[in-house]
Amino acid sequence: MDYGYVFPGGVHVYKDVMLAEKRGYTHAWLYDSQMLFSDVYASLALCAVNTKKIKLGPGVTNPASRIAPVTAGAIASINELAPGRTILGIGTGNTARRTLGMPAARLIDMREHVETCRDLLAGKTTPYQEGHRRRMVKFLNPKGGWINIRKKVPIYVAASGPKTLALAGEIADGIILFGAVSPSLIEFVMNHIRTGAERAGRNPKRIYTLCMTAFHLTNKGESLETSKVRSAVGPFVSSSSNIFAFSCPDPKDLPADVRDDLMAFKNAYRAPEGSIETRHLKLYADYLQGFKKEHEPLVTEKMIRATTLTGTKEEVLESVKAMKKAGIKQVAVQPVTDARTTIDAFARAVIRKMK
Repeated sequence: MDYGYVFPGGVHVYKDVMLAEKRGYTHAWLYDSQMLFSDVYASLALCAVNTKKIKLGPGVTNPASRIAPVTAGAIASINELAPGRTILGIGTGNTARRTLGMPAARLIDMREHVETCRDLLAGKTTPYQEGHRRRMVKFLNPKGGWINIRKKVPIYVAASGPKTLALAGEIADGIILFGAVSPSLIEFVMNHIRTGAERAGRNPKRIYTLCMTAFHLTNKGESLETSKVRSAVGPFVSSSSNIFAFSCPDPKDLPADVRDDLMAFKNAYRAPEGSIETRHLKLYADYLQGFKKEHEPLVTEKMIRATTLTGTKEEVLESVKAMKKAGIKQVAVQPVTDARTTIDAFARAVIRKMK
């Protein structure tokens, strides 16, 4: 099994990525959210030149922040710095778009973005369209030392809802899941991935799947419904559960055992009484970084266990083993509190034990 670490895009985060590499992590993923963090490609460039083997990629970028040729050029530039260990993660832009007060990208736009990037990164001439103008584009100087498209850059697609999961199963080299930890949530995502893969004539077992989640160790008998635990993993529980709820127009698609609990998060980041022009500024000010008191009734032990790796060392290890058995190829943990403490704790509790 592979082990990833999810960092905010940060120009100083390369120091933590260097530590993660030393501790046995195989992947480092950096959020691309321009209103919250540093530019993701500037951050990845620093990670690339300061590491030797850990794989790197945006986790994730989206079709609305940059046009496809810019995305392809940016990741090909990182691949020049870290050849063969660069991955392009693409999603609909949940965080990056919401922090602007804008909707996530449409699936048709994400499909087109993926296809254009894949063709360009393969050295092909490919269609590119803006409005009514359709032009053929390609990298014009691929051998000049500016970019690297000789080493393949896999494209992973982030997905939570049935339609996005099926699309990812059709077109992605890998799939990034968000909070799919419990057996029922893993079964839910895998079933929809399988639907898309089979529709495209692909073997779903050959599609790389990774799950981003939060991690926190507790003592035996310690309650999970405390301010300490909620501060450590609550922001991730709220975010991932909210995305599941938003991604499923028909709640019946969700697993029955967590359906009502997930749907309770649907309005977790809404403030209908505020001005439509400014309300997102307050709602997302500390997104994924700080726990909102109003989410406390929703962040129960049940949802903490369903969407994160929280519990005793034995419980967490058993959850990771179950995820591996269910087909998850990588667990990627995202710190909410101290990054270096989390890097070390997960390495000791899981990575070393799973060898």
